[in-house]
Amino acid sequence: MSYTALYRKWRPTGFKDVKGQDHIVRTLKNQITSNRIGHAYLFCGTRGTGKTSIAKIFARAVNCENPLDGSPCGQCRTCKNIASGSSLNVVEIDAASNNGVENIRDIREQVQYPPTEGRYRVYIIDEVHMLSTGAFNALLKTLEEPPSYVVFILATTEVHRIPITVLSRCQRYDFKRITIQTLTDRLKELSLAEQIQVEEKALAYIAKAADGSMRDALSLLDQCVAFHFGETLTYDHVLDILGAVDTAIFSRMFRAVAEEKTRDCICQLEELVLQGRELGQFVTDFTWYLRNLLLLQASDDAEDLLDMSSDNKKLLEEDARMTDGETLMRYIRVFSELSNQIRYAAQKRVLVELAFIKLTKPQMEHNYDSIIERLNKIEEQLEEGIFAAPPAGAQISGLSPVSPVPAGTQPQAGTQLPEGGAGLAAGIPVPVGNPPGQVSLPRAQLEDLQLIRNEWGKIVKSLGGVIRSSFRDTVVEPSGDSCLCVVFLSVENYEIGRRPTIMGELETYVKNTYGKDIYFKSRLIGSGERLDTIYVSEEELKEHIHMDIVVEED
Repeated sequence: MSYTALYRKWRPTGFKDVKGQDHIVRTLKNQITSNRIGHAYLFCGTRGTGKTSIAKIFARAVNCENPLDGSPCGQCRTCKNIASGSSLNVVEIDAASNNGVENIRDIREQVQYPPTEGRYRVYIIDEVHMLSTGAFNALLKTLEEPPSYVVFILATTEVHRIPITVLSRCQRYDFKRITIQTLTDRLKELSLAEQIQVEEKALAYIAKAADGSMRDALSLLDQCVAFHFGETLTYDHVLDILGAVDTAIFSRMFRAVAEEKTRDCICQLEELVLQGRELGQFVTDFTWYLRNLLLLQASDDAEDLLDMSSDNKKLLEEDARMTDGETLMRYIRVFSELSNQIRYAAQKRVLVELAFIKLTKPQMEHNYDSIIERLNKIEEQLEEGIFAAPPAGAQISGLSPVSPVPAGTQPQAGTQLPEGGAGLAAGIPVPVGNPPGQVSLPRAQLEDLQLIRNEWGKIVKSLGGVIRSSFRDTVVEPSGDSCLCVVFLSVENYEIGRRPTIMGELETYVKNTYGKDIYFKSRLIGSGERLDTIYVSEEELKEHIHMDIVVEED
């Protein structure tokens, strides 16, 4: 006797065997038990989710002589005839090969005759989106007003190609992708029934590779068992057969990208190619790995969303700390574009190598994401004391000439430097010549100013995005009671940073983080303006003057 593929052998025969589509099964069973059966149904969803299987079960259930809770009994003569394909009451049509007007006309002629056995004639039209425009038009009238004993079940994977006139005449049921856990449980159940020795980790990976399709999961299991027939199917076996890559490889690849080691990325890719790994699958899995890293950063309880072992989660958490969310989103964007290109590419390896070069060399791209990443890396280098000397003779318009600042020199009190002092090393000039002046402030205003100045680098870095890039060269100055002014040294940054939404975001962050209701204004630095004013409290000013101060009233 010839071998029967697992997905055919274990096709559901009753509603109880259907996995992952409980919302549809319950609705259809209720219709049968209450005798509220419709005349036209549209089953739509991705491949392998049970559309045709449920259509066949429903066809038997509506004709069953002894239905059990809305499900076919499977024992009566009608159920057996329909299951064996000998019943004339259930007609299954493949619209991919029978998509002409004449095929629909044949159906219109057949529906004139009542069923020879049972109560309904059921027409299952699979891949109905393949019908021609003329065929759809020929079907419309029959679909709208069929005889009382006719039921149409249309199945499709591309519902957007169905004319709206057909959609409006059908009860639509959307089939969901089956979850990885449901697929794994089903594969485990069938492995026991088939006496297949297999690791649970291997089944979990097969379920993930199936991408929500039960048929794909069973086909992949069939393929893996055939390759390693007679021995235990392990996780490594599955990776070899499917051309997939272990999670540890993704971690090493990601760390090489985060450290901008282009050569290491290319060498690791070379090893994968020599091992015969499928590059399209690698791109998909690596994009998924990046998605998991982003989830860990963006959500406090992301561990519940990640279906993996504790060891892999620990490794993932370590990798997530190596970069920020904006950089990860750029990585995902690059690989998402690659996944669309690689399907039809003749030189897949070249495209993957190019993508890794883009990730490790953001200066080669000129889009917003890469520019932000380059700015962030410069800021990190400045904070660590790694900086390049400014161009010879470089000055910022409106400031006095600058003198070189020796390494390790501390800025003068009252001189505000962006990003917590990194601006000094970056070449932001410190005025020289006349000594800085002192200005007294009320204690409350001085405390607000000192708090924000001390935390300014942290505030700008935490807000990120546009604020982090445009607020780099800024100085915070007092501007009255509970009010501070952000002074921009660059016209371009000022035009971006002065927007009300940006200032509002800054005020909200300060209030939530420090509990301070501070109003922020913005302005561009004036011509010849000094930024080295030393702000002190009125009490400190009195201590240094050593004389009585008389306040004269006007």
